[in-house]
Amino acid sequence: MQPNILIVMADQLTPFALGCYGNEIARTPNFDRLAAEGVTFDAAYCSSPLCTPARYAFMTGRNVSRIGGYDNSACLATTVPTFAHYLRAAGYATCLSGKMHFVGPDQLHGFEQRLTTDVYPAGFDWTPDWSLPPGERIDRWYHNMSSVKQAGVAAITNQLAYDDEVGHCAQRALYDFARSTDRRPWCLVASFIHPHDPYATRRAYWDLYEGVDVPLPRTPRPRAADADPHSLRLQQCIALDAVRIDEDEVRNARRAYLGNVSYVDAWLGRLRATLDECAFAENTVIVALSDHGDMLGERGLWYKMSFYEWSARIPLVIHAPRRFAPRRSSAPVAQVDLAPTLMELADCAGSGVEPLDRFDGRSLAPLCRGEDQDAQAHVVGEYLAEGAVAPLLMLRKGRYKYTCCPADPEQLFDLDADPDELDDLARAPRGRDVLEEFRALARAHWDVERVHREVLADQRRRRFLDSTLRRGRRVSWDHQPARDAAAEYTRDHVDLTRFDYESRWPRAVAFEPARS
Repeated sequence: MQPNILIVMADQLTPFALGCYGNEIARTPNFDRLAAEGVTFDAAYCSSPLCTPARYAFMTGRNVSRIGGYDNSACLATTVPTFAHYLRAAGYATCLSGKMHFVGPDQLHGFEQRLTTDVYPAGFDWTPDWSLPPGERIDRWYHNMSSVKQAGVAAITNQLAYDDEVGHCAQRALYDFARSTDRRPWCLVASFIHPHDPYATRRAYWDLYEGVDVPLPRTPRPRAADADPHSLRLQQCIALDAVRIDEDEVRNARRAYLGNVSYVDAWLGRLRATLDECAFAENTVIVALSDHGDMLGERGLWYKMSFYEWSARIPLVIHAPRRFAPRRSSAPVAQVDLAPTLMELADCAGSGVEPLDRFDGRSLAPLCRGEDQDAQAHVVGEYLAEGAVAPLLMLRKGRYKYTCCPADPEQLFDLDADPDELDDLARAPRGRDVLEEFRALARAHWDVERVHREVLADQRRRRFLDSTLRRGRRVSWDHQPARDAAAEYTRDHVDLTRFDYESRWPRAVAFEPARS
């Protein structure tokens, strides 16, 4: 029997902000319960530390350099299959509530229904420009430090309004699946924008951390002479030195962030309770993850765009107690592994559905079953967006993490011995053999000069198209959720008794009035 699948996706959620990943002050009972009952991955990575590329990798199972998913204005071709296409071919109803940051006129990419618009624009507005000098900002859309300076309590924000809608629409979708006559299994993605900055949270969630000693970053900002070039560029990207940030403001930002983590956690709890109400819990696989993390002031950096652990690591829990016993896996995994995993869980092969393209990821089902995996396996992260000046690659294998870029010095860290990434083995003789192994993996992964040319050409093309589409009448690609009010609630073309019966869950006793 094919299971239903509920995917709960957060945005910019670092695992280090969750109780189940060791944060002792986090108020995350629903994530913690899910992890205790499911398979928790302790070395899960984003495939790119930026929203759109990470989500394209998650949806397609392919690395972003192979599908042109370079940055937050990169267009995913309609001809690229996603797991939503494959599950739909295998008989699933597929539904998206919330953010996926698709760019271009196709705003579905295999989803049969999309219940909300996106929170971010669908056009080429945010295309980076690697032809500019590295320190030149694009102030129309780059991050700055306002999120930290203005951190605190808010009754409503743009993002709270959005996530309230995302959560309610996802909950409504579960009720609709329960009372529908369509008996197909379903896959529902509930994708929230929080705890993404700005760091503004509701009073109830702010108060969860009243009297709590919210810690300052573990790793302070290094001197400029000791910082790597990419971090220095990111400091310019976020205009770090345009304002002075004191310790109280840092604590406020981290407290508000934790408040928004608890807000997403509450929605996870509500959706699980709805599964119980709808009698779905026994046959529903739940996947909880994020698109990337947040530096939260570590090393002086904020937001994402970095391959340091706070930005590059993600939480990942696969909850299927009827299939997998609770366990933790230390194997490095990445977002490209999700599409093949979902296909296996949905038994796509049993329905005659096979991937059209070779996945860059692998199914995580064997790890969920506790089976040993290839000890030589490694995971890949690629960064091809703002703050970079050339393709940036991350490789994680075993205890080591390696990053390289034609414009920057290599980095190599032993994460078992040095979890804060302070001892760069690329500069030490003892790291030489490991460094050579990773250099070979990097050469085998991509032709970096070719990828660089492709990124530059694609940026030029999109900037030109964006400039032309701004002339004259502009047609938006932003998703307009379909709604037919004439078919909602009580209308005069339906049998009211039958409609009330079919719109109720659990079903009432069928009512048949006596006939005279």
